[in-house]
Amino acid sequence: MYYNFVVQIPSEKGKILTKAKGGSSYVLFQYGAEYKPDKKYAIPKRTIIGKVDPSDPTKMFPNEKFQQYFPEAMLPEELPETYRSCCLRIGPYVVIRYVLNEYKLPKLLEKWFPEDCGLFMDLLSYLIVEEDNAGQHYPDYAFCHPLFSDGMRIYSDSKVCRFFSSVTKEQMIGFLDDWNKRRDHKQRIYISYDSSNKNCNAGDIDLIEYGKAKDNKGIPIFNLAIAFDKTNRVPLFYEEYPGSITDVSQFVHMVDKVTEYGYKKVGFILDRGYFSKDNIRYMEEGGYAFVIMVKGRKALVSSLVEENRGTFETERDHSIRAYHVYGKTVKARLYEDDTQDRYFHIYFNPSKHAAERERLELTLDRFKIYMDKHIGDVVTSSKACQEYFTLKYDKAGHLVGYSERKDVIKRELDLCGYFCIVTSEEMTASQALIHYKGRDVSEKLFSTDKSFIGSKSMRVQTTQALSAKIFVEFIALIVRNRMYNLLKETMLRLETKPNYMTVPAALRELEKIEMVRRGNGHYRLDHAVTKKQKTILSAFGLSDTDVKSIAIEIGSQLSGNQTPTDKAPEEDDDYGEDTFTIID
Repeated sequence: MYYNFVVQIPSEKGKILTKAKGGSSYVLFQYGAEYKPDKKYAIPKRTIIGKVDPSDPTKMFPNEKFQQYFPEAMLPEELPETYRSCCLRIGPYVVIRYVLNEYKLPKLLEKWFPEDCGLFMDLLSYLIVEEDNAGQHYPDYAFCHPLFSDGMRIYSDSKVCRFFSSVTKEQMIGFLDDWNKRRDHKQRIYISYDSSNKNCNAGDIDLIEYGKAKDNKGIPIFNLAIAFDKTNRVPLFYEEYPGSITDVSQFVHMVDKVTEYGYKKVGFILDRGYFSKDNIRYMEEGGYAFVIMVKGRKALVSSLVEENRGTFETERDHSIRAYHVYGKTVKARLYEDDTQDRYFHIYFNPSKHAAERERLELTLDRFKIYMDKHIGDVVTSSKACQEYFTLKYDKAGHLVGYSERKDVIKRELDLCGYFCIVTSEEMTASQALIHYKGRDVSEKLFSTDKSFIGSKSMRVQTTQALSAKIFVEFIALIVRNRMYNLLKETMLRLETKPNYMTVPAALRELEKIEMVRRGNGHYRLDHAVTKKQKTILSAFGLSDTDVKSIAIEIGSQLSGNQTPTDKAPEEDDDYGEDTFTIID
C-alpha cells in the first residue's frame, strides 16, 4: 500500500531508480545484487519503495518497503492536515464503548499499551464496524467516526503500520495472562477448542509452511486456534502455529496452556480432528473431562451402532426434539488397554440418513460411469473405488469388468445417519449433544474472523506484523462476540424476531445516529433516536439519554473548522517493463 503523504525521494547514488508505468512513475531501490558465476555478471535486486508525486517529481508516496530500507526516515504519525467529516456516525462507538468498559478492557490495554491504547481500541472498532483489516483504509473510517485516541486524533496509515510492527510478544502474552486471571477459576467450565488454517503467499513470515489445508490451494498456510469458554461464552486465548503442525499434535500444548492459566475444573469440547489415544490420556492425566465427536465409521463406533441399531431410532423416549435426532447412551471401552468405561452417545438423524444415502449412491454411480468408460484400458483405481468394487483385469493389466462388494455397500448404507459423541463423565445423550453443539459458537468465531473482521486476507509481510494483527483481531472478536450474545438474548425476549438484531444489521442501523458540525464549529446530535435504535441500544442496557450524554461528551472534544485532505493514490505494484531512470 502507498501512504497518503509524501516524503523526499532518497538520494542514494546509483541505488535509486524510477520506472514509468501508464500514467504513474515508481521509485525503486537497489538493495543488493546476486552474482551468477556461469554468466559472470551480477543481477541487481530491486524493490518498489514508493510512487512519484505527480505534482513534485522530487517527492514520492512511500510504502511499507520504504520503512524497511530507510528506517531512519521520519514519517508523520498524524495526517498532514487535521481533518474530520462534518457528520459523525456515533452509534457503533456508543455500544463498543459499553462492551469495552463492561470487560474493563481500556484499563487492561492501557497497562500494556500506554502510548497506543486509544489507537488500539480504534483499530478494533474499525475491524468490527467496517469488516475490514486493511490498514490503509483506517483513515477513511476515522474521518467519519468518533475515536478513542486522545483528543480523537486521526492517525495516518503509516502510524498504523508502525504500530503493528512495534507490538511485542511480551505485550501480547502479558495481556492474555491478565485477561485469563480475571476469569473465575473456581467455576466449572467447558472449553471449546477449534482451529482453522489460512492460505498465505506473503514474504518473510516464519509460520508459513506447507501443511494439510482445509481449502487446499497448493500454497503455504499457517494455523490459528481459539479456546472458547462455552459456559460463559467468552474467548479465552488463541494460538498461532506453523502450517505443518497438525491439530492433534498441537492439542497437548493447548492443554498445558490451560493449566498454566490456572483453570482446574475444566472439560474440553473437541471436534473429531482431535481424537487420538494420546490426547485422551493426556487430558485424563491432567484431571480434565472431555466431550469429543468420533468418526461414525471408526471400527469401535460402527460396531456399537450395529449392536444398538433398531433399539432407539423410533422410540419417543429417545427423541431429542431440539436437534431433530434420536439418541441412546451405552458404556464401552475406547481402547483394548483402556482402564475404564466411557459413555458413548449414539445418535440417529433421519434427514442426515437420507442425505448420506443419496451421497453414497451418487458416489457409486460416478465410479461405475468411470469404469464403464475405461473398460479395456490400463487404469489405476483409487482406494475409495476398490473399497466398494472388485475390479477384474486381464494378464496385460486391462480392466475387463467389475462387481459391487455388496456386503461393504450394505454396511455403509446401514451406518448412514448415525454419529457418536464420547464423554468421560456420565450424562444423558441429550446433555452430551447440547454440550457439543455449544462448540458451534467457536466455529462462528472463525466465520466472524474471516467474514466480519475482514481477516480472510491478513495483508502483512512480516511475522511480527502478522502476530500483532491476529492479536488485535482476537480482542475485536471478544468485543464482537459479546455484542452478538447481547443482541441474541434480547431478540429471544421479543415477541417478534426483527431482522435488525444481528451484529452487522445493528451496526448499520446505529450508524444512522449522527452528529453534525454547526456553523460555530461545534458538533451536535442531528436528530432523535428511532424506535429501532432504542431496541438495539436496550440490548446493551443503554437508552437515548445515554446517547445524548455521550454526544455532548464527543462535542466537547471537537471544535473548530476542519477540512479534509486528499485521499491516497491507488496502489499499483505492477510497474511494467518500461525503461528505468537512475536518480543521482
